[in-house]
Amino acid sequence: MARFAPSRRTLAIVPPFVWLGLFLLLPFLLVLKISFADLKFGIPPYTSLAEIKDQTLTIGLHLRTYALLFTDSLYIATYLNSVKMAAITTLCCGLIGYPMAYYIARSRPAQRNLLLLAVILPFWTSLLLRVYAWVGILRNDGLLNHVLMWLGLIGSPVEIYRTDLAVYIGLVYAYLPFFILPLYANLVKMDLRLLEAAHDLGARPWRVFFSITLPLSMPGVVAGAMLVFIPTVGEYVIPEMLGGANTLMMGRVMWNEFFNNADWPMASAVTCVMVLLLLIPLVLFQYSQVRQLDDGRKGAA
Repeated sequence: MARFAPSRRTLAIVPPFVWLGLFLLLPFLLVLKISFADLKFGIPPYTSLAEIKDQTLTIGLHLRTYALLFTDSLYIATYLNSVKMAAITTLCCGLIGYPMAYYIARSRPAQRNLLLLAVILPFWTSLLLRVYAWVGILRNDGLLNHVLMWLGLIGSPVEIYRTDLAVYIGLVYAYLPFFILPLYANLVKMDLRLLEAAHDLGARPWRVFFSITLPLSMPGVVAGAMLVFIPTVGEYVIPEMLGGANTLMMGRVMWNEFFNNADWPMASAVTCVMVLLLLIPLVLFQYSQVRQLDDGRKGAA
């Protein structure tokens, strides 16, 4: 009788799946469980879903939090504003990051390494310190307003700190490398003979870019956009330090519900709905990756 012997591929993928199950799926299931509980004063500050009394098992799923999420205009506005700010941040990172990634990919190898180092260098410093530096730059008596007034461009300080503009600046600054690096990895592997052939056939530079470079770099663009959009939706540190009281983002709402209001069921419901919303771009990204692989195999065949 043949004995089951796991293949090397199976042994290689088991540890990552176990890791994801323990540190991603299991915590999410715990948060999902809390989201169906009800608020109570005590430790923990929520009710149990299952209760055994008089030899009877009673399971109670409370939908108060989810009903409030979809009826309270504050939560709806917060979700929409978070998605809007994440989308605008992703667009800005694309407009700024694509020329930078293209320039780095087409630079000489020695210069390319220095430019990549400049992109990665901010990661050597804590995000908290980098965002706090922007506080000193953007506030009314900060560096930016002092320089603009010294140059005579403005007569009084410009109100940037504690506004949505300051949050956008902080988000683009923090997440721009996440767009540049995957796009650079895609552009640097591009076959330059295709560009040379297009130039030999008389195509103008803009036609070469939109017909060859941009379509071939779309996997890097999509990967960079996902790396920027998904964490930006739930960002907490940057809106808290640079945004005003009217800056509504899901990270701040979750923090307030968990720690200020001690309403763990509501905070858990907010988290679960946000995760479900983020699954949509992830599914679309996975679908585009599978479709590109299938098109590549068909083209090779």
